[in-house]
Amino acid sequence: MKPAVFLVDDDASVLKGLRRLLASAGLKVVAFESPQEFLAGLDRDAGGCVVLDHSMPGLTGLELQQALAARGSALPVIFLTGKGDIPTSVRAMKGGAADFLTKPVDGEVLLAAVRGALERDRSQRAEREERAGIERRLATLTAREREVLRHVVAGLLNKQIAARLGTVEKTVKVHRARVMEKMQARSLAELVRLAGKAGLD
Repeated sequence: MKPAVFLVDDDASVLKGLRRLLASAGLKVVAFESPQEFLAGLDRDAGGCVVLDHSMPGLTGLELQQALAARGSALPVIFLTGKGDIPTSVRAMKGGAADFLTKPVDGEVLLAAVRGALERDRSQRAEREERAGIERRLATLTAREREVLRHVVAGLLNKQIAARLGTVEKTVKVHRARVMEKMQARSLAELVRLAGKAGLD
């Protein structure tokens, strides 16, 4: 599914102008006139980014950002504001905002910010998918294979692992080979990288 730019602004004329600008750049745009409408229609797995007005009735942009985080959405957020309020922009960026732009926003500046946010979303999704795949592979390991994996990643030799586990080196070699196979690692360096991604380093 093509990633979308979700526009949220209670000013219909601003919404129309932004929609036209982004669509003319070949981007998929979905517009909402209120934060509540956006939250009600949001698919948690949707890809893309959010461009939202900071000052809206009902929910402010910061509150909407917090509501997204509470729902487990990792969509990058770009704030648009009529007032260049420094404390607000700092809070927005601390909350993970991709950008904080003032209105009237320059078209090229907005497009650059949107493209950057879409790339950030794409790379974060790829990272999450890779981690999920590694965790699925880890789940296929037996308890003993997990122990061997931890020792291998710590840099121990087969002989040392055997001593730690109270077994023979030949058995460790068998476990190690199974770990490599199940984790789909072609080298020790790759196995270490995969384990690191899963937080086992």
